[in-house]
Amino acid sequence: LQNVRIDPSSISFSMWKDIPVPFYLSAYFFEVLNPKQVLQGAKPVVIQRGPYVYREYRYKTNITFHDNDTVSYLEYRNLFFQPDMSKGTEEDYIVVPNILLMGAAVMMENLPNVLKILLSGALAGLKQEAFMNRTVGEIMWGYEDPLIDTINTLVPGLIPFKGKFGLFVGFNNTNSGLFTVNTGMKNISQVHMVESWNGLKEVNYWRSRGCNMINGTAGEMWPPFMSPTSLEFYSPDACRSMTLVYEQSRKFKGVPTYRFVAPKTLFANGTDYPPNEGFCPCLQSGIQNVSTCRFNAPMFISHPHFYNADPSLVSAIEGLNPNKEEHALFLDVHPMTGIPMHCSIKLQLNLYIKQVSGILQTGKIKPVVLPLLWFAESGSIEGSVLNQFYTNLVLLPTVLDYLQYVFFGLSVLLIISAAVFLVMNK
Repeated sequence: LQNVRIDPSSISFSMWKDIPVPFYLSAYFFEVLNPKQVLQGAKPVVIQRGPYVYREYRYKTNITFHDNDTVSYLEYRNLFFQPDMSKGTEEDYIVVPNILLMGAAVMMENLPNVLKILLSGALAGLKQEAFMNRTVGEIMWGYEDPLIDTINTLVPGLIPFKGKFGLFVGFNNTNSGLFTVNTGMKNISQVHMVESWNGLKEVNYWRSRGCNMINGTAGEMWPPFMSPTSLEFYSPDACRSMTLVYEQSRKFKGVPTYRFVAPKTLFANGTDYPPNEGFCPCLQSGIQNVSTCRFNAPMFISHPHFYNADPSLVSAIEGLNPNKEEHALFLDVHPMTGIPMHCSIKLQLNLYIKQVSGILQTGKIKPVVLPLLWFAESGSIEGSVLNQFYTNLVLLPTVLDYLQYVFFGLSVLLIISAAVFLVMNK
């Protein structure tokens, strides 16, 4: 109990402060093979490119302990490209939707026609098209685009950012917000449970209090003595709390674990799963609208390849092949300590595209949720950390378990011997 609390004297503190587990982020892009045909209303045909693998280092700063048995901290992530583990380089060119153009077009759909005509003219002058051919590095880490300034001039506030645009611009060399969590010093069942995030006990992205609540831990560790039911964590990347459910008991390199996976209801719409109504407006089950926490851009998250989603989402795109082995997320947690031994968290980013009247560049595109990329954050305890873990939490308890039976047997023999000795001396 003492060693799983968040306390500088505990064994797990150094692991919590500077995570020693080697984490990797693997990104897979969906290249559009028929962009001209899609503009004429054809079904998009995609091919998966990658993985493009990055070594991920995580560390905590600004660690501040409070009198109410909580601790606040900022956790930073640094990513470094791993060419030897990747299928390609960051200089690879990939054809994807022009995210700024197509996103802005959908966002402007209900604005006056005069604004849309002005934007369409500006797009033509900038030679902007519905699909773009850019490098992996540009798509992930950002590129300068005069379209940003044009949109900010024509429709101030539509996209509240300046400078470079990229899907992972705010992901590298940044923190995920100020977490305040319970240390477990007085109540071990509350250790790692989130008290607040950026000073908030609930967010305001969604339409119901249940969906806005910040539940569970920060997704790194959980309270000890877990039951095989479910676990929760708050994900700033997904802008919501997530609940995973127990699937089976396993062993990771000799260490007993519980495997937790995503239920089919995780990204279900409000019709199929009423508690998710607060995340709507929704489309088909299996995708979640995250526009409210992504500058109102028509962005959706899902499992990779629309795994566990409505079949219509898969059939609308040619080139997808959802399957559990490759696309299901999981967490293998040691139930006695609540420490993850092996995990792979997978999410897909999708853009809703369609023809928008008054903006010529959108052509005759049929409404479709088009996958942009999916990524997996994976890691497992190994090396000296695993050896220490196995010795302290598996081997020694097993030896002690056997010893208690040995001592019990010896004590019985001693009692019998003493009784025999007393009888014989009478």
